[in-house]
Amino acid sequence: MWRRASRLLLLRTTAAIPTRRLLPPHPPLPLAPRVASASSSYATAAAAAAVAAVSAPAARAPRTVGTLLRLNDLRDNPGARKQKTRKGRGIGSGKGKTAGRGHKGQKARGTARFGFEGGQTPLRRRLPRRGFKNPFSLTFQPCGLGKIAKLINAGKIDSSELITMKTLKETGAIGKQIKDGIRLMGRGAEEIKWPIHLEVSRATARAKAAVEAAGGTVRLVYYNKLGFRALLKPEWFEKKGRLLPKAARPPPKQRDKVDSIGRLPAPTKPLPFTPEELEFAAKRDAARGSVTA
Repeated sequence: MWRRASRLLLLRTTAAIPTRRLLPPHPPLPLAPRVASASSSYATAAAAAAVAAVSAPAARAPRTVGTLLRLNDLRDNPGARKQKTRKGRGIGSGKGKTAGRGHKGQKARGTARFGFEGGQTPLRRRLPRRGFKNPFSLTFQPCGLGKIAKLINAGKIDSSELITMKTLKETGAIGKQIKDGIRLMGRGAEEIKWPIHLEVSRATARAKAAVEAAGGTVRLVYYNKLGFRALLKPEWFEKKGRLLPKAARPPPKQRDKVDSIGRLPAPTKPLPFTPEELEFAAKRDAARGSVTA
């Protein structure tokens, strides 16, 4: 009895399970035609290149108006412009968080002052001092008598008038910077064959003797920085609406090296020497000769 009941139960369960539909078999895929080539590998590569060329999108040709390019189609070549590194923009950028500075330390936190060596004695204090800078030193522009003679022969300087430092500056006898004045040198002294009158800051013994032998005079005058500006560029004071300054007296260390105070504005006629000035100049030249000997 129990055997018969189990058979009936098995038949009912089998009838309840739906049967699967069997699909027809797929037809075989057609084989690609062989390419007649000497090597199958080269044929496969050529076919792949052809398929890639067909599938890849064609490069957009720049639109033109006639034969000219449009301004909105102008582009730089690829790689012509490199983007700058943006620091602190996340770890994915490669320069995030510490931004390439690393962890801790002086270099990660900031910069030290120039010359700081961590507390040890810096180099500027380890090295000894050598020499000094003289605050009373003077720098004069040299000007030879031969150059003055050439300018006179060229007609740039009038020998009948007083030759001042402004005249030498404007005619190009010296450089652009006059500095502390002009020193008259004896180079080309044999070319001076007519009397000339000069006003300079310093003069060598040979240059002064050559000028006086030709019947001329050399007067040593003093100008300070403001006096040189008033001598060379008096129009600067007019532009600023200022009056010309008075000529300054020489400092004590230079009183025995000049004949008189420079005149402002630039003089045009020579000033004759007074007996006191001639006597003082003779004493000065004698003292200079004794020091040289």
